[in-house]
Amino acid sequence: MIEATWIDFTLFFVEICWQVEFLNACCTCDSDILILSLDKFVIHGGKKLNGTVTIGGAKNATLALMPAALLASGTFHLTNTPNLRDVATMSNLLKSMGTKVHLKDHVLALDTTNIKKQEAPYSHVKKMRASIYVLGPLVARYGRAKVSLPGGCAWGPRPVNLHIDGMRKLGAEIEVKRGYIHAKANRLTGAHIHFDISSVGATGNVLMAAVMARGTTVIENAAIEPEITGLAKFLQSMGGKISGIGTNRLEIEGVDELHAIEVDTIPDRIEAGTFLVAAAMTGGKIRIDNVEPDHLSAVTAKLQDAGCSIFVDQKSITLEGPDSIKPVDVTATIYPGFPTDMQAPWIALMSIANGSSVVTDSIYPDRFKHVPELVRLGANIELNKNAAIVRGVKQFTGATVMSTDLRASASLILAGLVAEGTTEVLRVYHLDRGYEAIEKKLQALGADIERMASEEF
Repeated sequence: MIEATWIDFTLFFVEICWQVEFLNACCTCDSDILILSLDKFVIHGGKKLNGTVTIGGAKNATLALMPAALLASGTFHLTNTPNLRDVATMSNLLKSMGTKVHLKDHVLALDTTNIKKQEAPYSHVKKMRASIYVLGPLVARYGRAKVSLPGGCAWGPRPVNLHIDGMRKLGAEIEVKRGYIHAKANRLTGAHIHFDISSVGATGNVLMAAVMARGTTVIENAAIEPEITGLAKFLQSMGGKISGIGTNRLEIEGVDELHAIEVDTIPDRIEAGTFLVAAAMTGGKIRIDNVEPDHLSAVTAKLQDAGCSIFVDQKSITLEGPDSIKPVDVTATIYPGFPTDMQAPWIALMSIANGSSVVTDSIYPDRFKHVPELVRLGANIELNKNAAIVRGVKQFTGATVMSTDLRASASLILAGLVAEGTTEVLRVYHLDRGYEAIEKKLQALGADIERMASEEF
């Protein structure tokens, strides 16, 4: 018991150090990013959500577009940029290389005229796995890169071998030593690349590298997630020559030069899905605006199976929750299937369904750290390898629970919204990575939720 307590204390101390680093860095940013992360949410459950909420720009799309700006000299403007901890982390990484970064009113300006360093140090990269996205652009434009092996949410093995193999096939010399990826190439050369596994990150990295490689590159079994499609269109607008956008076969004809542009970031489909599940769980009726309904078709189809009434307009979705939630099995898989980032919120929903369901994750088989915390609230969940057997209960009961990663945090808030009594969700800095001011949006819909200073440490 003493050993386990000491390990937990040590991990928490390290996390606090990261937050202090993050806040210090943000305070010196030429932007309005400042997220106080050592907080908790206090939720008094039982309120139906009703009203309208506007969905922000997609976190994962933004984190791909930002490093893509390294491919050209000039000032980029990314509108509909969410004000998130991960965006701040990527901003600080790009600033360390010489990029001027300014975020105001959800418009992110990136001036890449004076890039002086081609290194992504551990001090930045350890905070977020998406930092590895700088590898492809740096090698493509400057012929060299030194990128730390990445960090991010503390769950599951997510190797970077596909990124490295892709760069090697494009002609880069790669050496991994002392925790860093060292890459160099006089100029990358087009190649035929087939991914054994459809990887969003590797597809994005190779796509950014190939757009300035000599000759033609073909990427087979490319990821087709909306964030990759958005990146490909972004590169195309910069002057890249890409065909097959939106399919799993991309063909890229390398160009010598790209130019800075302005682009509107796509809406965040996971934030949208989270609010839809919140309405379903509370039995309320909400409309979400600034969405791409096609990006959410797998989620809305399952919500309809669960008994929800859904109306889809061109840029909005209205959902009315049922009196009783029906159990629905789900398997998280690659797009256009049910997203793995919605797996944890779906388990929260199924935990109060009228019956039993099975939630399987075929992407990340050990992404279930939220389950023990949901059980603390009264959920009846059994884990079997990469599946959760969920037996619905009539009522959650408020308790103190701890966030362990971004999407796990969302599932705990959803459970707290319908729990009897008071729920406290600790370590919400995980949530601040991917949801901007979620408590304010929930308050506007009628939720009784408040952000407070944590007394945990």
